[in-house]
Amino acid sequence: MDTAAVARFEASRPRLASLAYRLLGSAADAEDTVQDAFLRWQAADRSYVEVPEAWLTKIVTNLALDRLRSAEARRVRAVGTWLPEPLLDGDPMLGPADTVEQRESVTLAVLTLMERLTPIERAVYVLREAFAYRHAEIAEILELTESASQQHLHRARRRLDRSGSGTGIDRAAAHRIVQAFVDAASSGRTDQLVALLTDDVTAVSDGAGLSERLIRLTSPERVARAFRAGFKPTAAKRALVGGSPSMHAELVNGCPALLAVLDDRVIGMVVFDMRDGRIAGVHGVGSAARLGRLSGEWRCRVHEAPLIAAW
Repeated sequence: MDTAAVARFEASRPRLASLAYRLLGSAADAEDTVQDAFLRWQAADRSYVEVPEAWLTKIVTNLALDRLRSAEARRVRAVGTWLPEPLLDGDPMLGPADTVEQRESVTLAVLTLMERLTPIERAVYVLREAFAYRHAEIAEILELTESASQQHLHRARRRLDRSGSGTGIDRAAAHRIVQAFVDAASSGRTDQLVALLTDDVTAVSDGAGLSERLIRLTSPERVARAFRAGFKPTAAKRALVGGSPSMHAELVNGCPALLAVLDDRVIGMVVFDMRDGRIAGVHGVGSAARLGRLSGEWRCRVHEAPLIAAW
């Protein structure tokens, strides 16, 4: 393959990776999918490819759909152990964030909710909401009719039902939100935490990476009690993580997040899904496998002072 063909693919790689990540919810799977697309590009008779970007979009979309439909994916995602892989703000794999729809489509809350969708509904939703493809273009990519594309989008929007979700939070606002959470959790008073939560708050956690199944909590009181107990440092907890991590406020997938960092490695995080100024959803992630890319991005950045220097 000549250098021009390689350069053309590489110019499209960030957009293709962002597309694959939104479809799959996994940075590792997205990278594998884009690499598979590169092999297809390498093997193709490119003289017949009139619009390379469209051709590559179709290839990546369908490769991602094949992964979603695979027996392994159905098994992993069906047993209650799957969470999206979080990404640090500024990671190019997060892709476009100019509109509310683009920002919302990459939050952990929406990536999790998209598990309710069929693979084809998920593809239509991502192509339309995140990448602004017209239904005629989506129909061409997915080999269906325009009316079918419109119907799939309607069903996807209805199932996701994300009206009123908080998006577009800047770094300063994220810092204030996380600081308020830290102050409330450190106070030891459940009522202060409850005041930050919506009445229908839900929390999902992988149990600091130790649980085989996801831990799910509902109701402000239960969520507050769990975080009040979990945030209290003990010698046993420090021994478990290998020291006293620092706590930092960050943006993850466009949402405020509290990161626990030890030896320049992110060992755990809590991401807050906001609605009307309060916390409506919480995602706790501690699995090293889920935090690998985010931790690597963290090491490449300059950071503000931690909220807590040593927990």
